[in-house]
Amino acid sequence: MTIFRKELCLVRGGGDLATGVVARLHHAGFPIVVTELPFPLAVRRSVAVANVVYEKSVQIENMSVQLVDSVSKAITKSRKGIIAVLVDEGIPETNASIIIDGRLAKKNIDTKITDADIVVGLGPGFTAGLDCDFVIETKRGHFLGRVIKNGKAIENTGRPEPVEGRGDERVLRSPKDGKILWNVQIGESVVKNQTLGSIAEETIKAPFDGVVRGLIHPFVMTKQNMKIGDIDPRQTDNWRYISDKALSIGGGVLEAVFSCLKS
Repeated sequence: MTIFRKELCLVRGGGDLATGVVARLHHAGFPIVVTELPFPLAVRRSVAVANVVYEKSVQIENMSVQLVDSVSKAITKSRKGIIAVLVDEGIPETNASIIIDGRLAKKNIDTKITDADIVVGLGPGFTAGLDCDFVIETKRGHFLGRVIKNGKAIENTGRPEPVEGRGDERVLRSPKDGKILWNVQIGESVVKNQTLGSIAEETIKAPFDGVVRGLIHPFVMTKQNMKIGDIDPRQTDNWRYISDKALSIGGGVLEAVFSCLKS
């Protein structure tokens, strides 16, 4: 855990895909600070470092994740191998030499190539060589996880990738604005038409038999048609683990960073 102790990584966003990046960097020995929103929108909360904003301290696989309230505490924790999370929508003064924008906003909100020595953007919305040094492909398929040194990632289709033939229907969306009251938990097996929860007395039902892979936190004030959950048609415990997609993207980030740090 000491090889890259001087190369602080700042990861903007702690959703499930960004957590794959965090995992790869962590296992390679980098100290890591993550920034998140006051009310993170992560759905796959069991494998998202963002969930620590609600829980204060979480364990994801073999990573210890802790919420901190200052930059100094974040840096100290990160140097000890703990994933430190700060609630900050900007870029805190950490003097990070590596910044990864992992917010997956499908557009570049405010990231600049001058933000750090190495700047990496995940997915659509970034242009390598213009607003960041590298872009990592996030669309599942032949190019997933590839490092783009010039140009952009594949444009967002707006449609979730199918799992055993289930595409759009596996994503739960909010029927209206409001807060959710869930009747089930992540990891629970459900059957078709089972009531999963409700928003303002309007019920949310399971689209098919499966396992609850993700649920947005009930503290979030949702908007109509917003993604709020994910049902896996497979009877599996994959909900416990960082996904292959997230780790592939993380591998791309690691390649990009190492290509700059090698002697």
